[in-house]
Order: sequence, then structure tokens, then C-alpha cells
Amino acid sequence: MVNFKKLFVVLMVPAILLSDMASLNVKVENEKDDSGKKTVSQAYVDKMNPGWNLGNTFDSFDTGGDRGETSWGNPPVTKELIKAIKDQGFNSIRMPFTSVMRTGDAPDYKIDEEFLNRYAEVVKWALDEGLYVVVNLHHDSWNWAYNIGSDDGDALEKFSALWTQLAEYFKNYPEQLSFEALNEPYFNGETETQLKILDTVNRTFYQIVRESGGMNATRMLLLPTLNTNDSEDRCASLYETIQSLNDENIIATFHYYGYWPFSTNIAGTTTMDATVVSELEAAFDRVYNQFTAKGIGTICGEYGLLGFDKSLGAVEHGEVLKYFEYINYYAKQKNIPLMLWDNGQHMNRTTYEWSDPTLYNTIKASWTGRSSYTETDRIFISGDESSKDITVKMIFNGNRLKSIHDGDRYLVRGEDYLLERDILTLKGSYIESILTDKYGQNAALKFQFSSGADWNLFINRVKKPVAYGAIGDSRGFSFTVNFNGDVLTTLEAAYEDGSGAGPQNWTTYKEYDYAFHVDYGKNKVILTDKFFAETKDGEVYLTLHFQSGEMLKYKIRKIGNRISGSRI
Repeated sequence: MVNFKKLFVVLMVPAILLSDMASLNVKVENEKDDSGKKTVSQAYVDKMNPGWNLGNTFDSFDTGGDRGETSWGNPPVTKELIKAIKDQGFNSIRMPFTSVMRTGDAPDYKIDEEFLNRYAEVVKWALDEGLYVVVNLHHDSWNWAYNIGSDDGDALEKFSALWTQLAEYFKNYPEQLSFEALNEPYFNGETETQLKILDTVNRTFYQIVRESGGMNATRMLLLPTLNTNDSEDRCASLYETIQSLNDENIIATFHYYGYWPFSTNIAGTTTMDATVVSELEAAFDRVYNQFTAKGIGTICGEYGLLGFDKSLGAVEHGEVLKYFEYINYYAKQKNIPLMLWDNGQHMNRTTYEWSDPTLYNTIKASWTGRSSYTETDRIFISGDESSKDITVKMIFNGNRLKSIHDGDRYLVRGEDYLLERDILTLKGSYIESILTDKYGQNAALKFQFSSGADWNLFINRVKKPVAYGAIGDSRGFSFTVNFNGDVLTTLEAAYEDGSGAGPQNWTTYKEYDYAFHVDYGKNKVILTDKFFAETKDGEVYLTLHFQSGEMLKYKIRKIGNRISGSRI
């Protein structure tokens, strides 16, 4: 049966908004006007660059009993944290806000006053520090807002009620505060239907804010693409919406977390290869061509790697650094500011220190230039290579090498290493001098360049890994691996016929920290309950791939919940 009420809501709102907003029209110009000045929205996003997300805080919630900003484990926000973000060089903060568990009943949907006041307190702290702030509705998108356009109109009424309150509350805040309609919006139905619903949502948000008075008449508003995705159809649809609104104080926003197999370490994509780079460039090119080149300021409201949601080790560390170096470089080339997604895994919320200083240093250096690195961040040397020269390719990105040192020892060019164009050769005599009887890391070389972040190259002594022993069942199964100084990059799981076993069986290469993970301290490789939940009974053949290029074969047998294993 056709739901005529929902059709009326979805189809009539855009028409109403177009007629009601005639008095608000302001001409949208090209990227620069005739005098060569930047458009208003482009100048605004430039001032926001770079940005940071206060993730898993005011967007967190607990359906078992709301605990406010601490619902997902982060401590209460302090002034010191906000100051630390500013001191670290960031110019804007996106502060996700979720209304779940924090509103009254229809039709008012009154936001909990205590929660809103606390949220506003942190907003003020950020503004006082000179930061630009983005207020956005966040996890509402997948909790209830996805029903907009497919229910009886209640979800759109709730969305409208929330933004009516937020617009009223913040209407006299300075222009450095901006509003974003909805995080990663999606709805029921085919893509074309969802695009039409998002058009309604964005227009509803726009009209509510613009008609609320105060600074909101010209406040900068961020409108998202569907799913905050960079695809051509989603960008084109949002462009049409923005063009029809004809308002210079509108910013387009999207998110980017990289080429999915690389971002999650699945399907054997363990390095930042040509596909990872081309996918990144294509995404930012699409956004640039659709918005930035036409004068519409655009911001990447979240960026990072999806694997970070599981652990910072899901993607090999050197490849992480190369990825962050390049995305910051390329986004800067396209005049698209980036806002780092941080749910607490990057900036420690109590010590105000970075969990990975090398990642922060790489990001920071990219704000003003490029960084250099070696093709790989780890060299593996077996027993018969202990006195041989080792070569590694350098990627300078316009810089030049200043020094290499191992702790207090500075390597001497011509004696310890050679450099010919982009090929670095570590002399066999130097390699022999640093190797010990210990398997694993024997040296950590720090490379310093004329510009950009330092780079670490680790030297590991290795021999072939060995697997033995097994313990556990389908709730979690592990086997012992003597890594012998090597590092596991990925794991394949296949049935006897060669087809993929476990989750995402379209590939034999399993997702790191989802289907399996590694405990180097205990010399264990662990297959998770998620792996066995999607694995058929019978024999499964595992191939462990190591960073040195070594491979190790192992076989498991599953019968119901019972799991046994043996090396091949």
C-alpha cells in the first residue's frame, strides 16, 4: 500500500522551501570572483584547516542508562584537552552530538537541558581558544533518522524539532560556529529515492536555521552527500541542492577512509599500492570538480583508516604513515581541508599526548610540506645475509637526506651507507656490526631530512617462523607461532577446493583484527568467534604471510564447536 502521508512529506517540502527562501537568495560565485578573491565558503573552510573530531564523546550513548559524554568510555572533556588540540596546531573541532536517550516525547522532542548545557560549555571552550566549531547531529542517522521518508512523517518532525532547538540555542554564537545537518545520512529505498529524501532533509535543515534569527541568517551550514560518500551521483545531487539554495554560506561535506581493502587490511591489500593511491586521488578529484572548482567550499569532515576502530595495528605502521602523508598532501593540492576522526585512540584524553607521536608528526609536517620515507619501514635479515649489502628505495618527495642515526651512533656516508639517487645501500660491514644473536628488532634507524617528519627504518634479524600447538574452540581458537623476529601481515583461509573460508568468503585473505589477530607477547595467532561463525565444518587450510616474504602453512579441522589444528 502506498503511504500517501510520507509521499506528501518527501515531495512537498522541497517545493515549499524553494518558494519560502526566495528572500534569502545570495548568488553563488565561481571559485574566485572577478577580483581574484576566494568565495566566502572557500575562505571559511581554509580557516578551519586542519580539523579534529571530538569523537565518541557527546555522540556516545548508553541505552542501558545514559552516562552522557562518558557513555563509550572516554573521560569528561576538559578545558585542557581543548587547549591541547589548539596548541597542537588544529584550527577547528567537529563536535558530534547525538540526541538518542536525551529527548522528550513528541511533538516537542525537548533536548535534555543538562546535556545540552554541558555540550555548549565545551563549544564555548573551543571558541574561546580561537577554534572553529562544527555542531552536528551524529548517530541519530542510524538510530531513527534513516526512517525519514519511509515512515508517517514522525522522523522528519523529530529532525525538525531538534534543529529548531539547536538553532535557537546557538543563534547568537559567533560566526566561527557552523552547523552540519546530519552525519553520514542514509535512508530506506533505492539510491535515487535516498537522494531525494536527503534533498528534503538538507532543505528542511536549511530553512529552520535561516529563519531562526540572530547570526543564523548567515551562519555557515554544512550539507552532506548521501552516506557522506564521494561518488559522482551523490556529489552531483548535493551540488544541485546547493545551487538551488543559491546561498554563499554553504559548505559541502564528505568523509574519506581510504580504499576499503587497505583501510581494513583485507583481501591481501597490505601496502599503499597504486590502487590505494588512485582511489584516493579519484575521490578527491570528484569532490573538487563538483564543488571546490565551482566555488563551493568543501571539507572532509572525517578521515582516517577503518582498521583503527579495531586497533592501531590493523594496518602496517609504515604504510599508515605513508597513507596519512599522501592524503594530507593531495587534499591540500585540491584545497579541501581534512578533519581527523579521533574517538580517543589518537589523542589521550587525560595526558593530552598522542598515542602514536610518529603519526602526529607526519600529519603536522604535511600541513606545510611533504615528508620522505623508505619503500618499507622494516628490513629482515636472515643468517646468511648478515654481512651482505642491503638496498632500499627512498621516496624523497622533494626533500634531501640530512642524516641517519641509530641511537647515538650517526651513520657515515661512504662507510656505513651509500646513496645513489633514490637507492640507499646499507653496507654489509655496518649490518654485521649491529646484528646480535637475538631474533627480532636489532636496530632502529632514524632518517632526518631537509624538511618533513623523521622516518624510522627497523632492522630485524629473522629465521623462518614455526607453528605448533593449539587450544580453544569455536568461541576462540589460538595456535602458537614462534615468529623468530618476523611480522605477520595477513592470513589466508581456504577450504580444500580453494574457496574462501570464514567471513567475506569472496576472498581467502581475512580481515586483520576481525577474523584473526596476533599476540606477539604470547607468540599466538588467534582465530576469532566471528571467523568460526561463518566457517563450515571440515578442514580449513591457513597460509600465514609475513612481512619478510616468508609463508607458513597450518591446517585446522572444525566439527561443530570443536576445533583442532596442526602444522602442514
